[in-house]
Amino acid sequence: MRKFAATAFFSLAAAGLLAAPSVGARERLSGDAKLAKLLDGRVAGEGRNCLSSYKMRRMQVIDGTAIVYRDGSTLWVNIPANAEHLDDSDVMVTRMFGSSLCRQDIVDTYDRSGHFMNGVIFLGDFVPYRRVDS
Repeated sequence: MRKFAATAFFSLAAAGLLAAPSVGARERLSGDAKLAKLLDGRVAGEGRNCLSSYKMRRMQVIDGTAIVYRDGSTLWVNIPANAEHLDDSDVMVTRMFGSSLCRQDIVDTYDRSGHFMNGVIFLGDFVPYRRVDS
């Protein structure tokens, strides 16, 4: 009986540790919250149909929300028609026809580990966000 009581105590203690949040755990932000945090202090400009390829060197994918391109201090935000398929762990392969990436251009997504195609993204307008002068 004593062995059973000790085992039950340790099992309950272990379950309590697993259920408790860890001290260093960070709350995972939604895609919309990540984008809002990234754009904090910035104002949207007029959207464009195309973005020159030289402005696409630094890209960030925000899961299920948007693709953000950095050009100096300007952030160009593209919210695709099917943004729910965006995943920052996927590899994005862009089909460009010319020197610009444009609205309705197609981006294929590939699984990083299996190398199989797992989606297609249809781009929207490119909206510039610039810092507000204080």
